[in-house]
Amino acid sequence: MKDDVEDYLTVAVAELGAAKRVLAEAIRAYPTPISGCDAQFNHLLSQRKAVDRALGALRSEPFIPTPRLPDAGARVESR
Repeated sequence: MKDDVEDYLTVAVAELGAAKRVLAEAIRAYPTPISGCDAQFNHLLSQRKAVDRALGALRSEPFIPTPRLPDAGARVESR
C-alpha cells in the first residue's frame, strides 16, 4: 500500500512541476506593459502561487500530533 501512495505522490509532484513550467512560460510570454489591475495576469500569478503551495505541502513532512508530543516544537513528552 505504501508503494502505491508514494507512486501517486511522485506523479502529483511531477504534474504540479509541469503545471509550474507551463505557468512560468505563460507569465514570461504575457504581453507588456502589464497594469496592476490586469485580471488575467493576476490570475496566472494566483495559479502559480497555488501550485507552489501544493508542491510545498507535498514535499513537507506533516506533523501528526500524538499524546506524547502534542505540539510541533515540543521537546518534552507530555505525561
